[in-house]
Amino acid sequence: MRRPYVVAGAAAGLCIDSMGYDRMLWLRELQVVNTRMILLVLMGLVAVIVSLGCQQKNGSATENANQPEAPTADTLGEQTIVSNAGHIASPEYSATDSAWGERLAMQCRACHSLDAGGGVMMGPALFGFFGREAGSLGGFSFSQALAESDFVWTPRALDAWLRQPARFLPGNRMMYAGLSKADDRRAVIAYLLKVTDDTGEELE
Repeated sequence: MRRPYVVAGAAAGLCIDSMGYDRMLWLRELQVVNTRMILLVLMGLVAVIVSLGCQQKNGSATENANQPEAPTADTLGEQTIVSNAGHIASPEYSATDSAWGERLAMQCRACHSLDAGGGVMMGPALFGFFGREAGSLGGFSFSQALAESDFVWTPRALDAWLRQPARFLPGNRMMYAGLSKADDRRAVIAYLLKVTDDTGEELE
């Protein structure tokens, strides 16, 4: 005859096993719920990023649509060579946000030296480049497209270049998408006119 406590012990074991199984099922369900929540959050983040990207793209397209068509290296035509100080005093560049121009120019500094005596980096040094024939600076290996181009670096040429480098001069090696906003281009050009001037004039 089986003793009662043995039966009771077996029943208790079954109860414990049942509780353990229920706990395991609960943990699995919780894991599934957490996974679904994480996926939903990730999907939401992706949707936000895509939405912001589309808005920026549409904004750039709208900005470009509201501007006249930019010239290319072949359609620049005759350019007026003026000193950096003369350009800075013009209405187009005298009222720009210099602090914003300096921040935007950090993109230039990533590949170019802007200072006197600065050497070649990933791109050619830009000190004193306004008024210089494009592709003529010694010590740098320019792309064939730039070396064979026939234009001078003026604010007007730089504005068209910064807007769409690949369109301005197809075949150049500058890996840069461009600045779509005219105000941004004017701000960074005004800053470059000041910091790359090699005349020794006090520019403000």
